[in-house]
Amino acid sequence: MPGPQDRNTARGKRPTMADVAAEAGVSRQTVSLVLGDKPGPNPRTRQHVLRVAEDLGFHADIAAQLLRRARSRQLGVLFTLGHSLDPHVVEALYAAASRLDYSIVLSAILPSRNVRHTVDELLGLRCEALILIGLAVEAPAHLGRIAERIPVVEIGQHTGAAGIDSVRTDDTGGARLAVGHLIGLGHRKIAHVDGGTLPGAAQRRDGYRAAMREHGLDAHIEVLPGDYTEESGADAARELLSRLDLPTAVLAGNDLCAGGLITTLLRAGVHVPGDISVVGYDDSHSAGLSYVDLTTVHQDTGRMAEFAIRSCTERLDEQRATSTDVVLTPELTVRGSTSPPRATD
Repeated sequence: MPGPQDRNTARGKRPTMADVAAEAGVSRQTVSLVLGDKPGPNPRTRQHVLRVAEDLGFHADIAAQLLRRARSRQLGVLFTLGHSLDPHVVEALYAAASRLDYSIVLSAILPSRNVRHTVDELLGLRCEALILIGLAVEAPAHLGRIAERIPVVEIGQHTGAAGIDSVRTDDTGGARLAVGHLIGLGHRKIAHVDGGTLPGAAQRRDGYRAAMREHGLDAHIEVLPGDYTEESGADAARELLSRLDLPTAVLAGNDLCAGGLITTLLRAGVHVPGDISVVGYDDSHSAGLSYVDLTTVHQDTGRMAEFAIRSCTERLDEQRATSTDVVLTPELTVRGSTSPPRATD
């Protein structure tokens, strides 16, 4: 005897929510609550409806639902694939948006997809606001014009473009925390691998320099060029290894940079933290792995996401017109990549 999915296939009909309700013996509203993961139905009913939906081969027609709605309640998110913090922020954005009945649409910045292209794509998908995660914004004037039409929120930077909200960590303070930790351990020769022109890099560089000067270590200030990649950390390590006199500690631009730095040092027989202590920045997932055990500056991605979503909804639902710049206080997560130097000078 043919099953429910076979009957629909035989009729050439795509199963609908009404079909699921009829087959499950419940109301269409109950099916809607279950499939939308909304509260109401008890666990037994929920499991039954989900099983029937699977048996029927039902898949929600999101496009059709959007067309029927006056508002899409979609928030477009632009991100890159090169920064260790991005996945954490994206995950937190999904959770924060869901709590306020909004959904997330992702669009990645790639060499073949610039900011303008991805923004236009998200607008074409009826996104009501845009969230930019740590992008080196190449077209602030363009985004400023977009902000005249829909809310735009930056995470991890503050370009100051007109009409754009931002939420970020106090990167100057974060770098000062890291340097203060190293100085407290007894380090004086502390170098910094910076992030070039990437978001937060200038502030981290300023914080490093300020902390060194405050402790009378002006003569030991050294900024090595870099970016937020493993290869930049490897390049910095090779530069340091070419010298006879190594620093006793390094503050890397971010965790990826720190990873490249540490790997290259270890391959050359330089022990971390025995010979050189290393501090990262971001507190990405990999930093906490037992075999990495990286001391790093923690950025609270959950709070970043909450403030970013709140900024969007205040603009959309409460008609807020003034721009906001939320600056979060960083914390230092101390792990095994830092220790006192073998000998102080």
